[in-house]
Amino acid sequence: MDTLTTATATATASVGVPATLRKLYFLRFAFAAVWAGLMFATAGTLDPLSGTLLLIYPLFDVAAAVVDVRSARASGRTTPVLYANIAISSLAVVGLAVAATSGIPAVLRIWGAWAVVSGLVQLLAGAARRQLGGQWAMIISGAISTVAGASFFAQAASDDPALANLAGYAFLGGVFFLISAFRLNRAARRNA
Repeated sequence: MDTLTTATATATASVGVPATLRKLYFLRFAFAAVWAGLMFATAGTLDPLSGTLLLIYPLFDVAAAVVDVRSARASGRTTPVLYANIAISSLAVVGLAVAATSGIPAVLRIWGAWAVVSGLVQLLAGAARRQLGGQWAMIISGAISTVAGASFFAQAASDDPALANLAGYAFLGGVFFLISAFRLNRAARRNA
């Protein structure tokens, strides 16, 4: 009886992970789209509103990673990469809060460093979850985030650094989450 219960729980958990990820990915797309619109509208200056938006984005990333960790843990999987993401994004919140008092170049440096490191983490997480399906978009998104992060860092040294590119970065990342959500839907229908 214990073996049957364990097998049923494992099967239910492994079905639940893609369902939870789909929902989480759809939510991440919606958040990124709204955030990008608001950031683009306020990107002209570094004021309290744009500063708050800068902090909300990595805070949302932390919350999403916590949900992801709980989902993975429920299926009996280990998630060291996700814990690293939580730590990295938490540090980004602190770094951005400090950088926002120093100006746009400082914000771009912190955001760039965060994008590089979190992009590498996303790439690793996507590669580790290949068997779930729909992860190629996460792998590509992680690679793009790494390159974009380096460009933000370089832009900080330009004559006219601006926050507007952060909106495009967030929206593009959201599109990749949307693609992954649809791919997970397709994989779930195939496996049903």
